Amino acid sequence: MRRIHVGNALSAFGLGFTVPYLYVYVAQVRGLGAVTAGLVLAVFAVAALVVLPFAGRAIVRRGPLPVLLTALVTAAVGSLSLGLAASATTVLLSAAALGAGQAVMQPALATMIVDCSRTETRSRDFATQFFLQNLGLGVGGLIGGHLVDATRAGSFTLLFSIQAAMFLLLVGVMATVRMPRAPKVESVPVGATAKGSWKQLLGNRAMVRLCVLGFVLFFACYGQFESGLSAYGVEAAGISTSALGTALAANTAVIVVAQFAVLRFVARRRRSRVIAAVGLIWALAWGVAGFAGLGRGSQEMAVAAFVSTYALFGLGEAMLSPTVAPLVADLAPTGMAGQYNSAFALVKQLALAVGPAVGGPMGASLHAPYIVAFLLCSLGISVLALRLGRHLTEVQDQPSLAQSRVVAGGGAAAEPVVARA
Repeated sequence: MRRIHVGNALSAFGLGFTVPYLYVYVAQVRGLGAVTAGLVLAVFAVAALVVLPFAGRAIVRRGPLPVLLTALVTAAVGSLSLGLAASATTVLLSAAALGAGQAVMQPALATMIVDCSRTETRSRDFATQFFLQNLGLGVGGLIGGHLVDATRAGSFTLLFSIQAAMFLLLVGVMATVRMPRAPKVESVPVGATAKGSWKQLLGNRAMVRLCVLGFVLFFACYGQFESGLSAYGVEAAGISTSALGTALAANTAVIVVAQFAVLRFVARRRRSRVIAAVGLIWALAWGVAGFAGLGRGSQEMAVAAFVSTYALFGLGEAMLSPTVAPLVADLAPTGMAGQYNSAFALVKQLALAVGPAVGGPMGASLHAPYIVAFLLCSLGISVLALRLGRHLTEVQDQPSLAQSRVVAGGGAAAEPVVARA
């Protein structure tokens, strides 16, 4: 598990190392223009959407470790070639390899956590993963920002070369992991097709509801951070780029500081109610953002409100990390965690592709409708979470019950748990 957590930190470090500077690198340093730079960012999303449906089946059949090693090598090749690319074609092909590799890392590492954890420790393991991911992203972005120089292409080549080296270092670390024997897949006949496994997943009503909920979660939060919400802050609230950087730093700081305190808070509470509480916190965050851009306070108050918005989002994220990812794992039949993790990662990528496309133009020009729409989305999260809770077993909704033979008061031994009506 320690090696897996090192893998999460290094992969996030590599991502934070280069992604913030991709646009500048392609458009200005290589002189390929804004259109090509935009296509590169789009290629990342498209590559993820293409490979993730196949990644889940590969994880189920081959195990998460071989899939992870293949993804790391692919990402390393893409990163190194991107740092050396000079034409639009090579830049786009390199971005596709890097994007595909990074997309597959997430469900592979998540499945390794599932295989190496127990129900009662899984929430802490996923909280640690999220903590290290944010720490890696922050440290990577900070170091990368001090290495790059827009006047020297060589500084970007160095940046991408270091990123490739990080991925190859991670190959060496993860190659030493000895995974437990993979369990057999339940209810899936030998030779079952990928289409059949997806049909089985879509027949799981709780998982389908969780995917719908996940789409709204990522659409209303992560899909807005660097698109609609930042555009709204600049255009409606007059937020400077430095203040925007402070807001993003506040988001990361809240996650890093509060993660394990929040973990203790949510450990013995129902997951569905925790997610519903996150919806209310994010609704408050959108209300505070509305005050920042639509209120008549001073500029200092607007900046403080905008920074508080990102901090509130960070608090909600810290509550979700030990809740949503472990729930995906607990909903998966034995041996199918890779398929379920990949499906949920696919939903996330779809939300991250649609979110900026919808939120960006609204945040820049339709200020009041933008706030109202995403405030309602946040309240919708609460409603969807409570409805999801009706389709979960007692232990799926509150895994702390698995640590005791007693499910409810009365002192009797636990009866087999069934889904609530």
